[in-house]
Amino acid sequence: MENFTFEEMNLMCIYNPGTRLGLIGELEAMRRHLEAEETELLSLTDSVLAKLRAMDDAAFGELELYPDFDL
Repeated sequence: MENFTFEEMNLMCIYNPGTRLGLIGELEAMRRHLEAEETELLSLTDSVLAKLRAMDDAAFGELELYPDFDL
């Protein structure tokens, strides 16, 4: 399973519709609205998309995609 950073996990929590393919679609749609200057978010989104595409649905199902608001 891919190791996701804290920031990547938070991004996935925000856009997660419940499935790996659904999340990929949501992130791709969000990415199209980003401006060229938003380099950090573009990079973060690209990293998450690459990791999601490399994993299977079973591995995705093992992720705990709950936001951590305590930090």
